[in-house]
Amino acid sequence: MTKRTAADYGLLADLFEDGVAARRDLLKLGLTGKAMALKCRPGGGWTRMFLGVYLLTGGTPDRRQLVRGALLRAGPLSYLTGLEAARRHGVRRLPEDLRIHVLVPHGRGLASQGPLLVERSNRPWSGSLIDGFPTVDLARALIDAARREARFDVVRAMIADAVQRQLCSPTALAAELRNLHLGGTALPRAVLDEVSDGVRSAAEAWARSLVGRSSLPQPQRNVLIRSARGRQLAIVDGWWDEVGLAWQIDSKEFHLSPTDYAHTMTQHSALLAHGVMTVHTVPSRLRADPNSVLNELLGAYRTAASRPRPNVTATLWRPV
Repeated sequence: MTKRTAADYGLLADLFEDGVAARRDLLKLGLTGKAMALKCRPGGGWTRMFLGVYLLTGGTPDRRQLVRGALLRAGPLSYLTGLEAARRHGVRRLPEDLRIHVLVPHGRGLASQGPLLVERSNRPWSGSLIDGFPTVDLARALIDAARREARFDVVRAMIADAVQRQLCSPTALAAELRNLHLGGTALPRAVLDEVSDGVRSAAEAWARSLVGRSSLPQPQRNVLIRSARGRQLAIVDGWWDEVGLAWQIDSKEFHLSPTDYAHTMTQHSALLAHGVMTVHTVPSRLRADPNSVLNELLGAYRTAASRPRPNVTATLWRPV
């Protein structure tokens, strides 16, 4: 190969997406292994990201370049899964984990390296390009992420976020778990049971546990309240139909409702105008001061029971 100038190497980066290239592709262009090794030395201008994968612009790779490099290292037919895939699907309530989880065909001999987490699978998957990266469907991504997480609340939060914001359906998650006998599926199965029961956020699950320790009956969850004339008043987190008492878990961070949080006070006023008592609880109190929350609920329930039930109708609300 003829000697390359600095300008030649500068143009080389433009040939590859995000300035990241695999050794196999550079060899096809006529570069030698020795030339690549020299470029990765101090002052050479390149950065070795993974074995056989180089950042041709040098320096520290950003997240996008790391993901690109991980997929190149994993090779053809590899797809993003787990937390990285869920993040690219738009799931927000994810734990801090910078590993790049990649699915590869079962027979491929490839080890995890640095932030690259390799999973070989003979279970078929489907996906699409998201922002230029091959990414598995969200149901597969969430279950793959949940299988590697030991904290129940973390698994609950990520799945509840995806379901509540209608990024992924409980049906799709159930199908992903069906006939799956890999380790680590107990938590996602338990969370999916909660979601099917109407618990749509981590805070609502804490609320269910709190009521379960009391003399109160369990409320219905995620209920649409309408006036006698059929006007929609609110979607409430908890509803005791026998006395007409509503419970709202109020938080932009935890409450993942179909109605924007900014409408909370409007809904409260609409319920109040139709005689519906509403207890408002912020999620932090469910854990920091559960006894006080329970006393408030017991008092509100007794008060609601002492009055005529408001003339409203209640139906369960579920994402489409």
